Amino acid sequence: MERSGVINIYKEAGYTSHDVVAKLRGILKQKKIGHTGTLDPQAQGVLPVCLGKGTKLCDLLADHDKEYEAVLRLGITTDTQDMEGTILKESSVQVSEEEVRTCILSFQGEQQQVPPMYSALKVNGKKLYELAREGKVVERKARPVTFHNIEVLWMELPKVKIRVQCSKGTYIRTLCNDIGEKLGCGGCMEELLRTRVERFGLTDAVKLDEVQKVMEEGNIERLILPVDRMFDQYPAAKTTPQGDLLVHNGNRIFPELLQEELKVDGGYVRVYDSRETFIGLYEKKTDQMILVKMFYRKEMRRNDSAGNIL
Repeated sequence: MERSGVINIYKEAGYTSHDVVAKLRGILKQKKIGHTGTLDPQAQGVLPVCLGKGTKLCDLLADHDKEYEAVLRLGITTDTQDMEGTILKESSVQVSEEEVRTCILSFQGEQQQVPPMYSALKVNGKKLYELAREGKVVERKARPVTFHNIEVLWMELPKVKIRVQCSKGTYIRTLCNDIGEKLGCGGCMEELLRTRVERFGLTDAVKLDEVQKVMEEGNIERLILPVDRMFDQYPAAKTTPQGDLLVHNGNRIFPELLQEELKVDGGYVRVYDSRETFIGLYEKKTDQMILVKMFYRKEMRRNDSAGNIL
């Protein structure tokens, strides 16, 4: 049985994001599983994992803003921009707490960030970290990122703990490196905890051991958020039996094929067929609705001797 939806996994240190997917495939006994954004092996925290038809959500979730808590270690510069790498330089930290705080907060807003060499980004078909391990350094273009909010949680120099709300594609390691560089003493990331991705937070994140236990108890469905719940901020519409064939094939639908009048002028709508099967996300136009993202998958159906679908 293939399950569909999202499980909010708490990724523990020592696992790669791919390790988590591989272990879940074994636990759930299904192949169609994908994660929603890489976390470094030593990082911990929220890693939403998509199952079955929910794998179509992977890109959507990866595009959402994220929240992290990180410990910045000033006075040390490494090749990986975290404490796992080779130390390139050590310096004394001759700055005040106020200077550190001012510097950190200066990164709020839109920034141009150069991705680290030790990252999964590709250049000419090869991942940057593969080139870095070969001792190669290639030019990387700065990319626009946004730090919506940065808070200093505590400071005991040379260590500072920060909370960061940021856009997709942001490297917290690089933020730590850049803060250290701006202060003139160098810096790197010592710890990283991802605390939120979209609606998924730490409070409902589960470790792999717990997933295994719940699966053995036969209650795994309680950990899976159904696909349509990802769009519960949008109104719902249900088709008539006559409209089912159209939505099953991803066609546009018209008001007369809905069971009830949809009292919105525009925007996204969750669409279900007459059997209350979630079809996908549609966009309402003036006189019709057009498919945006389809999650329905046709199943092989048997016919009885009279040709009726069973």
